Parts: sequence; structure tokens; C-alpha cells
Amino acid sequence: MVWKKPTSSAKVNLLETIPVRSNHVTTEWEGACAVLAFPRFKHARVWHRLLPSHLSPTLHARLEEHGTAVWSLIDGHRTVQEIIEQLATHFNHEASYPSRVATYIMQLQKDGFIRLLSPSTAG
Repeated sequence: MVWKKPTSSAKVNLLETIPVRSNHVTTEWEGACAVLAFPRFKHARVWHRLLPSHLSPTLHARLEEHGTAVWSLIDGHRTVQEIIEQLATHFNHEASYPSRVATYIMQLQKDGFIRLLSPSTAG
């Protein structure tokens, strides 16, 4: 007998989702660029035992100009579509920018920097 993971029949349009920053990520600034700071380990007990004393328990990811523009609009209220619309001028109305922003947002989710809420769960 083969067990199959149940699948949800309700599909959600990425453009309608609302990105929300993860609680474990903080934003620092280097000039005009955002720097995301996040713990190296999920649990503090782990880093106390495993982390050499010369390493910081926090990792930093410096975002470039476009990444910073996207990150600054992720406020837990705007949908992905609204973020894309607000970035049109920033990207000089480039033809491929909507897909670039959507891909970037999906990568932020995959890396655990944000969660994507469906409109029904965001309210």
C-alpha cells in the first residue's frame, strides 16, 4: 500500500497572497541597503554548545538595491500584486520585473525570511 500525502484542492494565487516578515528576522541598515539579521541556529541551547566562541550567533544577509525595495514594501498588509505595482517606477517599467519580484518573494519564503498568507487567513 502506498501512502500519498493529501493535497489541498484550494489553490492560491501568489499575487493575492500577503507576505509577512518572519519574527526571527530583524532589519538593519547599511546606507540605503537593508541587512537581514537572523539566528544561526533555531534554538539558543544549540549555539551555546556548538558555536565556536569567535563566531556570532547571528547571520547577516545584505540585500542589494532591488531586494531592499521589495523588502521595504513587505509590511504584512500589501499583497504581492500591490508590491509589484508600487515597484513599477523603481524597475523603470521593465517587461520582466513582475516575474522577477514574484520569484524574489518566493525565494524569501523558501529561505524562511517571510511567510505568505492567503487573503482568507490574513484578516
